[in-house]
Amino acid sequence: MEGYDVLGIAQTGTGKTAAFMLPIAHRLANGPRLMGPRGPRCLILAPTRELADQIGQAGAQFGGAVGLSGAALYGGMSKRPQDEKLRRGVDVVVACPGRLLDHVDTGTIDLRGIEVLVLDEADQMCDMGFLPDVRRIIAQLPTQRQTLFFSATMPKDIRQLADQILRDPVVVEIGHSRPAATVSHALYPMRENSKGALLLEMLEREATGKVLIFTRTKRRARHLAEVLDQKGHRVSALQGNMTQNRRQAALDGFRKDRFDILVATDLAARGIDISAISHVINYDMPSTVEAYTHRIGRTGRAELTGEAFTFTTPEDEPLVRGIERVLGTRIERRLLAGFDYGSTPPRQGRPRMERDGNWTPRGERAGGESRRRARHSRRTAHRPHRRCGRLRRRMYAVIDRPPVPARSRMARGVRSAGRGRLR
Repeated sequence: MEGYDVLGIAQTGTGKTAAFMLPIAHRLANGPRLMGPRGPRCLILAPTRELADQIGQAGAQFGGAVGLSGAALYGGMSKRPQDEKLRRGVDVVVACPGRLLDHVDTGTIDLRGIEVLVLDEADQMCDMGFLPDVRRIIAQLPTQRQTLFFSATMPKDIRQLADQILRDPVVVEIGHSRPAATVSHALYPMRENSKGALLLEMLEREATGKVLIFTRTKRRARHLAEVLDQKGHRVSALQGNMTQNRRQAALDGFRKDRFDILVATDLAARGIDISAISHVINYDMPSTVEAYTHRIGRTGRAELTGEAFTFTTPEDEPLVRGIERVLGTRIERRLLAGFDYGSTPPRQGRPRMERDGNWTPRGERAGGESRRRARHSRRTAHRPHRRCGRLRRRMYAVIDRPPVPARSRMARGVRSAGRGRLR
């Protein structure tokens, strides 16, 4: 509120949005316009549509009470309603970098009146490749402004950006790179092809509330949601190929208890602000320690307790050790009582395999080893050796090649030219 630049290093779920929206609303409502006669006075940049929408709702709640107007600018929806809001005039703009630059290029927004700039989840914007866009946006802002810079981690590129745009900032660090203390962690070691069956068994036994399941790929998120739906669970998927309306419907359904389970990719890890999530299940191990922190940050919010379960394979051990170093303790290893980790996963008909080799459950009827061997024998009985196949194709290519005519038309024409005629 005193106008200092701020560098905030804080994990997700620590209340950053309210921490910066309240003083910004107070300042804009009670202070005069400093940077020009028109245009927005506050710009908040967010990496994802979900996070931009979440901040926009908080801005409407806090700013609307003191007469401030705002607009949320992000892709996946029509640009026309956003243009109309900007023409009417707004005080606060929450935007994703790409859509904001679209408005800048078409001249529907003027950034010369910005008094406060907020970069939320700056490290996520860096991970998603938005850093050049962010630099281009900052270059169009007034130099005399207040800048609030929030990030859960501080990699080299983010630290350089902070050093360039912040002036003698006040540094606030809360639980750097560590999940909230209200979250309990557990690892479930297993083979890759046991994940599907173990997940179904776990959901049947555990007393869960809202469950958020993270997968590595969009395809797996969509397929896992289909399998859980077939098993009678109220489930929806959240992944990048969905339209904005479908993404919003999935989030609203999860928030309003129409769905108990949401299967998501990392894209949604920082865009979900639902305080009542009881369990986060890492169906696939995240790619970095920071990604683990952001996933787990979806539970245990607002001082509520939460459970974080992670399915691990032997290949995940190096990353597990890195997570344990950040947490400062060894994570408990658990086995689900009564679950047969060594058995062949149940299946129905031919097993469904994803591209990365992970089994996805389809039924409860187990297939016999002898039948699998018989099918394999039938498929490979007449399969030629790879080299033999290449030689055979070459031989047939030579045999099937059309005969070359003795004389081409051009050759005949040249020989006929002496007689004054070209055929």
